[in-house]
Amino acid sequence: MTKGNDKSLESWIWDAACSIRGAKDAGKYKDFILPLIFIKRLCDVFDDELNRIAQEVGSRAKAFKLVKHDKKLVRFYLPLEPKNPDDAVWSVIRTLSDKIGEQLTTHLRAIADANPLLKGIIDRVDFNATTHGQRDLDDDRLSNLIEAISAKRLGLSDAEPDIIGRSYEYLIRKFAEGSGQSAGEFYTPAEVGFVMARIMDPQPGMNIYDPCCGSAGLLIKCRLVHDEKQPTPGKKSTAPIKLYGQENEPGTWAMANMNMIIHDLEGEIQIGDTFRYPKFRKSNRLQTFDRVVANPMWNQTEFKEKDYDADELDRFPKGAGFPGNKADWGWVQHILASLKNTGRAAVVLDTGAASRGSGNANTNKEKDVRRWFVEQDLIEGVIYLPENLFYNTSAPGIILFLNKAKPKGRRGKLFLLNASREFTKGDPKNYIPDDAITRIADTFTAWKEVEKYSLIVSREEIAKNDFNISPSRYIHTGEDGEYRPIAEIVEELEGIDEEAEATNRALKKILKALVV
Repeated sequence: MTKGNDKSLESWIWDAACSIRGAKDAGKYKDFILPLIFIKRLCDVFDDELNRIAQEVGSRAKAFKLVKHDKKLVRFYLPLEPKNPDDAVWSVIRTLSDKIGEQLTTHLRAIADANPLLKGIIDRVDFNATTHGQRDLDDDRLSNLIEAISAKRLGLSDAEPDIIGRSYEYLIRKFAEGSGQSAGEFYTPAEVGFVMARIMDPQPGMNIYDPCCGSAGLLIKCRLVHDEKQPTPGKKSTAPIKLYGQENEPGTWAMANMNMIIHDLEGEIQIGDTFRYPKFRKSNRLQTFDRVVANPMWNQTEFKEKDYDADELDRFPKGAGFPGNKADWGWVQHILASLKNTGRAAVVLDTGAASRGSGNANTNKEKDVRRWFVEQDLIEGVIYLPENLFYNTSAPGIILFLNKAKPKGRRGKLFLLNASREFTKGDPKNYIPDDAITRIADTFTAWKEVEKYSLIVSREEIAKNDFNISPSRYIHTGEDGEYRPIAEIVEELEGIDEEAEATNRALKKILKALVV
């Protein structure tokens, strides 16, 4: 996924990010760094467009006048005009020497005013902001950052949008490494995204949706995989896929939009709380899609039964019930409701979502929802991922696949794949190498059984195991005895503790009533 010129661009982009205060603190400044690199790309592309027009009209000075009069001649019109029209547009920013933060903020707001598509994306950051009377990013450091970003050109003739886009994503990943618990809110490891995209197999003309899109990485992977399969590499499809996403956090929403544009992709990224207020609707119903990819925050506890009862979009079937105090299967229900009748989905979840409540005598709401999905034959399969891939946890995670129109030969069955050993040790995180991505995706797509790796399991077998759908329950990778990951055992113990507490509360109520 990273080769040649790609790598040098990645190194430059990270060095630029580190120019403020070094690698250790770079992540703290991502809200300043990402927009600036994004603007550098816009400036260099604008230069290329001006040069193309100048060849036709005779000079850059005339080209500036022409695009100012007719802004539709360029994708983004930048109201930045150097004193010498032959100088690079970026030079307006590079030569700032006084009140740099204030002037830079003014320039970015002017660009947003001239381009409604960029409103709220590049004008939300104040480069002159202070905290307790001290500048968040002083002019000296800001000047160093601008100079570091100036070292490379990011125009149309300098690198393919895919290379620049992947380098931008590399920067987002590097920020995730230092962001602790918040990283999972905006970044899913690239290799997990490619596994999902290859299994989803997006076809020309399809629409693809991510209800909690973070920095839009999963959507972008779907488009990259789609483009790889085109007959003429590099040539856009006559029926390109359409990308849709929703993100609740404003800074991450801005990041998603910048990431899409810098990849030279067009899509619709809405802002808002998908769980309570999904934005993609048609005639007061949920809009439906050919494919859904998602990595919702794991084990959210903020949604209560009243949130499910208040839903007016039929996202939570009465027969399935609501999933208790963890929202993982609530997200899966929303995703199911967002699929067309022939739709498929890939969802990253905590491993506990595959097994919590199974093997215990007490009723468990999460298990009941999982049972409903199995009995309705909506689950295509599950992949068990390696440990320590994700930036906000060392837990392995699973990918759950839904299919509303399983092929005849696969009905009543689930395909389970235990990829727990498909990783290379990394620092700070493990990663899935390219050959393993291909092996996982190809094995799943072919429904090919491989000893200690993949297995086709009937719904009856799932029912016998009390609707535990974790691949580690059925596929043991160890040489001797039964191997079960510690993270999964801990999840089950937590589930048992929760059920014991619920039983104790119920018992105390009964005893209290008897005493009265």
